[in-house]
Amino acid sequence: MTASRRSTLKALLALPFTAVASRTFAAVQRTPTATEGPFYPRPDMRFADADNNLVKIQGIVERAGGEVIVLHGRVLDHDGKPANGARVEIWQCDVNGRYLHTSDRGGPARDPAFQGFGHVVTGPDGTYAFRTIKPVPYPGRTPHIHLKVLHDTRELTTQLYIADAPENKRDGLYQRMSAAQQRAVSMIFERGADAPEATVDIRL
Repeated sequence: MTASRRSTLKALLALPFTAVASRTFAAVQRTPTATEGPFYPRPDMRFADADNNLVKIQGIVERAGGEVIVLHGRVLDHDGKPANGARVEIWQCDVNGRYLHTSDRGGPARDPAFQGFGHVVTGPDGTYAFRTIKPVPYPGRTPHIHLKVLHDTRELTTQLYIADAPENKRDGLYQRMSAAQQRAVSMIFERGADAPEATVDIRL
């Protein structure tokens, strides 16, 4: 990874980390789409602080529970060129398996320190980056992170999975994909400066 790309990632996160070499499959496989799911948080459900650091909410002292990770990569257009000005959104359940959504009722209390939803806009190099928690399973689903990209007139919604998570074998959505599609949305974690890091490129 070049020094310029490392600098861009640091600026996006506003938190220092060292980007490491990682495996990416988006160059040979268009990112498969997936259902948005029932818990995409409407704007009125989100925190005012809806940036790309989901483990720290402005005005709240506590840090979110769970294992902190860094998720980053590039958004590429259909020609494989970086997509400038793409809005990248992620949302996921907290460490207790609860989403930031009014329809997610019952079960353990939601982690009040977890942002639940975040977004970032790519620059000329197409880079996005988030600081969040490693996804956890909940009844009926393998660990995953929902991701949506809006660029020009295109919109892509998908889900990212932990490579080799044992729950993947029992997850209906994951098992419907081909092996190449599974690789395209798999997070392979490697050691970072202060948290595990995964690179996933998104191809529109």
